[in-house]
This record gives sequence, C-alpha cells and structure tokens, in this order.
Amino acid sequence: MADTSDFKNGLCIEHNNDLYTIVQFQHVKPGKGPAFVRTKLKSLTTGKMLDNTFSAGVKVNIARVERRPYQFLYSDDLGFHFMHRDTFEQLMLEPGLIESPEMLLDGQQVEVLYHADTETPLTCDLPPFVVMEVTYTEPGVRGDTSSTSSMKPATLQTGATINVPLFINTGDKIKVDTRTKSYAERVKE
Repeated sequence: MADTSDFKNGLCIEHNNDLYTIVQFQHVKPGKGPAFVRTKLKSLTTGKMLDNTFSAGVKVNIARVERRPYQFLYSDDLGFHFMHRDTFEQLMLEPGLIESPEMLLDGQQVEVLYHADTETPLTCDLPPFVVMEVTYTEPGVRGDTSSTSSMKPATLQTGATINVPLFINTGDKIKVDTRTKSYAERVKE
C-alpha cells in the first residue's frame, strides 16, 4: 500500500479493478479546502487515458510490474512474435498490446511490460527513436514552400507512411519518433 505522496510518472497502480500507469500528476494545495492530486492515468489493458483526482493521502495499491527484454522476430495472421533475449523463449502478442506496431523492424529490441502477479503481458514498448529507410517519396520541388508546413508524405521500409521535410529523398535514412510517429532527423551514413 502506498499513498498519493508516493506518486511518480510511470508508477503502475490498481484503480477501479484495472491496472493504470501514471502519465502525469500534480499536487494541488488550494488556499481553501483540503489538498488533492490531479492525475492523468493510462490503462494498461485498454490503452485509454483517464483524468482522475485523488484526495491527498488516500491509499492506493501499487501493481508489481516487470520489464523484460525481447527481440521482434516476425508478424503473421496470428499476431507479432518476439523472442526473450536471455532465455530465447518465444512470445506472441496481439497488435493491440503494441503502441506502434507499424514501426517494428525485424530484429528490433523492445521491452514487454508484465504484470508480475499473473505473468500476463500488458504492453510492448518500442525504443523512443528508430532509424528507417525511406522506400518511396515524391521528389521535393525547389521553391515549393508556400504552404506553412512544407512537408510531404513518405513510405518507410515497414510500410508506414509519415510526413517528412521536402529535402528527404527515396533511399535516405531517417530517425523516426515511435511515440508520435513523426520525423525527427536525417541520419548521415
């Protein structure tokens, strides 16, 4: 058992018969009335976000979770297949448990979050940035920056499509933010 003073980002708690991770929190002490903690929680089972307010000092159950290292092998009609990097045991996950399945590269290192009490996988976390090759994009036209964004669509080696700046060409390697599915920077060879 813990209370609201133990809250920190990434802490997993049991709330309303579900497992949640704290995305952000703020302790509030108004001039009048009792203190409280405003939180933004993310469900580990459904992925939905929830805004919740806890009274200061209220007791919460902390869920025991473990992060285990896996490597992505392949995907098929059944789901996504991973191999534990130490024990070599294989695991199959549904696409709903993976934050950005279209950003998975063959052989990519990931972390699978397990509920330690029930040994069930909760989520699969990709690294924050991955380097991918652009397999197709239209050539950028010089002087075509009249629009405010000056971005164009590009198809990556996994088949995902993101917007990139006009100077990116087919065959370039770029760094992609897996959390926002957006272009970060061009990678020099």
